[in-house]
Amino acid sequence: MKKVFVVILNWNNYTDTLECLKSIVKLNAAKYRLNIVVVDNASSDGSADKLSDLRYKNIKIIRNKKNLGFAGGNNVGIRHSLKNGADWVLLLNNDTYVDPLFLDELYKYGEEESNVGMLSPKIYFAKGYEFHKKRYKNRELGRVIWAAGGSIDWDNVYGKNRGVDEVDQGQYDEVCELDFASGACVLLRASVLKKVGLFDEKYFMYFEDVDLCMRMRNSSWRILYVPTSLVWHKVSRSSGIGSALHDYFIMRNRLYFGLKYANLKAKYNLIEESVRILFNGREWQKKGVVDFYLRRFGKGRWK
Repeated sequence: MKKVFVVILNWNNYTDTLECLKSIVKLNAAKYRLNIVVVDNASSDGSADKLSDLRYKNIKIIRNKKNLGFAGGNNVGIRHSLKNGADWVLLLNNDTYVDPLFLDELYKYGEEESNVGMLSPKIYFAKGYEFHKKRYKNRELGRVIWAAGGSIDWDNVYGKNRGVDEVDQGQYDEVCELDFASGACVLLRASVLKKVGLFDEKYFMYFEDVDLCMRMRNSSWRILYVPTSLVWHKVSRSSGIGSALHDYFIMRNRLYFGLKYANLKAKYNLIEESVRILFNGREWQKKGVVDFYLRRFGKGRWK
């Protein structure tokens, strides 16, 4: 029986992680052997001790000595999974909960399609976490799409979630190939990870999932969207557009990603934009530009 390892990254958020785990342990897992890996990213709120007290079957708690970011923290869990014989690795944000059949649906398509390296579910906003709550009727809450896969705007070097803020009316119910899949929930073929590598830890957070997708696609592996696999995401706005964290990592990492993969025109536009930001941008956008050109990657100078 093949092994599926679920990797959940925790950082100062035991309550959400516990709710996520409660939804995971309800999975049937009759077609594969399920293992759970929770990586604590140097939490300071005692959540690592609480997680260590859990008595779920086939769960491994790993404590990082420092915060390695989304990329590095997940890589710790992925490496553990590969070392212990994983055939598939599922990355799952700790602020999610899942449909009981969501993993079965991803696994089924992954096993049927041998040239697929990565699979993505349909991800809804968790009820009450929508960006524009007043826009929707009460019966629509919980069915507002956060991501039906992702597409890349190469002119501006941005990744965009398909269907974001739309009420699900079946408009994204076709299985299809994607430009990228969000790292919030993605099933990865272990043999492909061994060939193309894990997350690039220079990103720390943001764009590391898009970069991995590019490496897979450049190696002729497909990325598949599976609309019958359903996940709900408690989307946080604390790190959204305009926040210092978002300004810093998005600005720096767009430059890093774009100058690796974009066409010449887009690269020129990115460099031109970075010069404008140096004179007219927000404080942490400017720091992101400077740190890119000084090659300060990873956490950089983020506080």
